[in-house]
Amino acid sequence: MIAFLDRVNITIAGIAIKDSYQFNNRQLGYLFSALLVGYALFQAPGGRLADLYGPRRVLAGGVVWWGVFTGLTALVPHFAGALLAFIVVRFLLGVGEAVVYPASNQFVSRWIPSHERGKANGLIFAGVGFGAGLSPPLITHMMLHYGWRFSFWACALLGLGAGIVWYLAARDKPAEHARVSTAELCLIEAGLTIKTNPLSGTSAQAVRWATVLRSKEILAITFSYFCFGYVAWIFFSWFFIYLATVRGLNLKASAFYAMLPPLAMSVGSALGGVVTDRLTQWKGPRIGRCLVAAIVLLAAAGFLVMGSRVESARFASVVLAGGAGALYLAQSSFWSVTANLAGPSSGSVSGFMNTGGQTGGALTASLTPWIADHYGWSSAFIFAATICSLGALSWLLVNPERTLPTDAAFSGRSDGASA
Repeated sequence: MIAFLDRVNITIAGIAIKDSYQFNNRQLGYLFSALLVGYALFQAPGGRLADLYGPRRVLAGGVVWWGVFTGLTALVPHFAGALLAFIVVRFLLGVGEAVVYPASNQFVSRWIPSHERGKANGLIFAGVGFGAGLSPPLITHMMLHYGWRFSFWACALLGLGAGIVWYLAARDKPAEHARVSTAELCLIEAGLTIKTNPLSGTSAQAVRWATVLRSKEILAITFSYFCFGYVAWIFFSWFFIYLATVRGLNLKASAFYAMLPPLAMSVGSALGGVVTDRLTQWKGPRIGRCLVAAIVLLAAAGFLVMGSRVESARFASVVLAGGAGALYLAQSSFWSVTANLAGPSSGSVSGFMNTGGQTGGALTASLTPWIADHYGWSSAFIFAATICSLGALSWLLVNPERTLPTDAAFSGRSDGASA
């Protein structure tokens, strides 16, 4: 939740930054894209780090990194190179944040039996919606009372605090946690796709990158997550500005209605996790994970088309929020299936998938205002709906029960060993 608050705060402060530095919408889009480019490029390396050194240390290190660069965002001075300075700082912030969800998925693959991963991922990604939902009222309040720079310093401190709590509370494996009994440890182990000795914690070998690149399932999921990311980042990067400048809502009304899509995402993410787990146990993962994801992505596309045509700004906000909620009903499927397919390399493979998602986000951050400028905002939403539909079709190519072969020459460990 705090990671996403740290990431999307700039979309709320974007209007103040644009006015202060005399940026236009396209230049502001470059700032949004810069974070996502750094975030996308370091997904797979960040995931490999989590595979090798464990999610506890890797995520804690990432939190310190992004806390520093969140604070540095507020220190960019007014000078001729301000735009470039913002781009560099936001790119490096993205590099640090790249470890968050691959490390989380590595954590899930070690701690959560496969039949419960929908719920686990649903809860994790509900934090995305809550973080993004808190941003509009919280950042707006700070901006109005203390200025936009203060909001970045406050977010940096929140992030650092969360990192300390995580490092103290978390352990890489159930066997390392003092509160996990032997009976619970064996129960967890029975449902894992990473097969380990539950007392020693020794894991199987990891997956080669060449194997990942040849996998039809991974490529299809990655393309679908590219489409998912393109649509999701319209809400994270442009929705607040769209309501304020296109739909004509004032700052407070825009902040309120901009909360609706992320809150719908939180509900959709948690609900989708429960639904997909139950359907997976009942009908198997092909229906429970893949078919559900395809259906809800098509539903999200329909909401986007309808919302773009609604005349009332407030009603359009509600309809588009429905699209965001439908989109996030699929979220847990992406991460649960990659954890099942990849086993000990779940961090690396989910990082590879998330590279696709964040590439889609980086593209929409710059392409959406371009489409809106040339063809109107309705066209921008309709184009996003088309992308979303393609992502739905990609799920039909996925066999969630196929496990990637491992490489005996490479072993993922959390004791500090390398390949």
